[in-house]
Amino acid sequence: MAGEVHYFRVAREEWEQRLDLVVEAGLTAVASYIPWIYHELPDGTIDVEGRTRPERDVAAFVDLCRDRGLLFIARPGPFVMAELKNEGIPHRVYREHPEVVPTGWDGAPTTSSTVDYLAPAFLEETARWYAAIMPLLAPRLQPRGGNVVAVQLDNEVGMLAWVTNTPDLTDDLVDHLGRWVRERYAGAGPFPVEPGGPGWAEVVRSPEEAWAGPLRRDLGEFMRVRFADYVAALRTMAEEQGIVDVPFLVNIHGTEGGSGQPFPIGISQLVRTYSGVPGMVSGSDHYMGEATLSTMSDLYVINAFMDAVHDEDQPLTSLEFEAGSGDYGAGAEMQYDPSTTELKTRLCLAQGNRLVNYYLFAGGINPMLDERVDDGNERLSFTGERHGTAAPVGPEGQRGFAYEATARCVRAVAANEPWLAVMDEEHDDVELGLVLDAYATEYHHPGSDLMTDAVTDLAAHRGAGQRRALVRSLLMAGYRFGAVHLEERSPRAGSVLVLGAGRYLARAVQERVLAHAEAGGGVLLLGPAPVLDLDGTPCTVLVDALGVVPGEVVRDTGHYYPSVVAQGWAAPWPEMRVGWRQELTPSRGDAVLTDVYGAVCGVDVPVGAGRVVLLSAELPSSRELFTRAVERLGATPGVSTRTPWPGVVTTTTASEDGQRALHVINLSGAAMPVEVTVDGHPLTDAALRVPARSGYVLPLGLDAGGVRVVGGTGEVAGVEEGAIRFRPLLGVGEGPGYVDLASGTPVLPDEDYVVAAGPDGCVRVTPLDPGGSLVLRLG
Repeated sequence: MAGEVHYFRVAREEWEQRLDLVVEAGLTAVASYIPWIYHELPDGTIDVEGRTRPERDVAAFVDLCRDRGLLFIARPGPFVMAELKNEGIPHRVYREHPEVVPTGWDGAPTTSSTVDYLAPAFLEETARWYAAIMPLLAPRLQPRGGNVVAVQLDNEVGMLAWVTNTPDLTDDLVDHLGRWVRERYAGAGPFPVEPGGPGWAEVVRSPEEAWAGPLRRDLGEFMRVRFADYVAALRTMAEEQGIVDVPFLVNIHGTEGGSGQPFPIGISQLVRTYSGVPGMVSGSDHYMGEATLSTMSDLYVINAFMDAVHDEDQPLTSLEFEAGSGDYGAGAEMQYDPSTTELKTRLCLAQGNRLVNYYLFAGGINPMLDERVDDGNERLSFTGERHGTAAPVGPEGQRGFAYEATARCVRAVAANEPWLAVMDEEHDDVELGLVLDAYATEYHHPGSDLMTDAVTDLAAHRGAGQRRALVRSLLMAGYRFGAVHLEERSPRAGSVLVLGAGRYLARAVQERVLAHAEAGGGVLLLGPAPVLDLDGTPCTVLVDALGVVPGEVVRDTGHYYPSVVAQGWAAPWPEMRVGWRQELTPSRGDAVLTDVYGAVCGVDVPVGAGRVVLLSAELPSSRELFTRAVERLGATPGVSTRTPWPGVVTTTTASEDGQRALHVINLSGAAMPVEVTVDGHPLTDAALRVPARSGYVLPLGLDAGGVRVVGGTGEVAGVEEGAIRFRPLLGVGEGPGYVDLASGTPVLPDEDYVVAAGPDGCVRVTPLDPGGSLVLRLG
């Protein structure tokens, strides 16, 4: 559990006070960017020892963290973003090496401070920066007795090009793309000139419709290779300076405008930089605001998709975990509920995250630049003087609006760390389909109708499904699920694949989905029927096998309101207004969804030994409809919850040594009665009453204080000498609160005491003190 503290934004005499607040909050690590732009002086020399400013003494800050028992995560860039000018790159680099600045579509200049990462001049400058900073970190690495446990290479690689739709089309990159295309196609392929030859640059920068589709697809795949080469070059530079035997981190960007739905764009861009690469670990970087059912659905998908491309030794981590009040502009435009950080943290830990870095944990003051640049404020950052106004610790070191709530969360995590650290989420026989090529949408020429159509279609239907209907519905129903990377592997045999997809779906993916069904698996497909390959050429492998002829997509207008009704096993389900529906003409199978006039827009078709359910309408979230579909396909939730209204997310985790826990998170603003059944056994004989905006880790078999706690309605709040403290749920004294899930029988003899199986029979808990905590006395 880490917190981001920027030493360069805090006066050196105040470093200790900030770190004291880190320790008081219970955090065990500090992360910080180390900005090149801050340490390079106007004459090009680099100060990382504090010769010119005491705050530039990087080693002193790292050592101060060590002295307080804090681990350190170093983030030296070269890009660091962090609201810094040039994203952390010195102005001199752009002045002296204009060739590193890319141009985009039609040769137009880029609108951001990005560079061509593999430009020789930029790599040479980066090597000079690494030669200055890495030797300070190398002797402080954890394997050498220090406290530096990881080093991040660059930050949010590819993000600037994505958000501006400006690919880095320098001459060097275009030539490299030409070589890659020639190798891919063993010639020119679909392009009108020899790749890399005369006229090639114009073909790439100003594409015509005849080759726009293949170019969009190929450019996305090529940039994955380019980014991987860049990160590999940075790693080599770091290793040459002695950075070995600790993980190298890669930050995955992608949230936008308070939404996590575009996040896998970052996975798509950077997957080759770390997936399958020993010693590399990726970390999420998410900013989605208030914890709601929508943002938590996005967060669940983020974690599932990241895990889908990780190896066995690459745990989930979050390198920038949004913390604080949300008032980033210090104008009271935003104020998140203080519980927001805790609710998000609990979900991530339930999904197996092993590192959470709260960003930003402590604010500060942006120092003045050492050279005048005439940009309006002359400071290191474009945010002005004060930075981190929303952070748990404010710019002047004051406890912020979210400090106490964040500290409570960290302490709760610490109490449960012994089992959270070795547990992974349990999954039902359901997998969410990850199609990374559906997220290769960062570049499209604005003048190309084909490129725009493909990007619009892919963005509308991928991932959680339009309106998040797939994922939100499954979470409300209690399903626990991971994801499968469909470009790389098939779903588990016999499992149910749920997939949000549009008209564009690669032939290889269509064939893999079809093969899964033919072999006995289930497929739930939400979206218009796939009829095109990624380059825009017709591809109807899946619909042909289903015997379905896709028809017209009818959309709502100001005078037309398409509505659908369920049929067959999907009924009863109330008539529902939708944004669009597509008419399907099936040759076999059953209609499960029609419009009010009888036009079919949902079918259930047997395929080989399995089945496919295709729902071609913009459906709202519906626990009932989607549960019936998934159960029809063969998967039931192992955890079943009943609540009077949506807002509760549950899942379970387990360890290899048999420990197990139930995670209950109430996102709503009211105390929620929740009936929970785990593996067919009711958790209690009466509904739990989960407080508003709260989360709990409930024992289903935890080893605490030498005792196996076999079940219960209280979260372990601490293990002390001779005692275990619990934080009870509301209503814990209203009936049997602990159930042995192996037998399904209560282990509470009455309503006054909580009993758990111990090594010598039973152990007794003191009577519940309303408003207090339960204390289990051992002995």
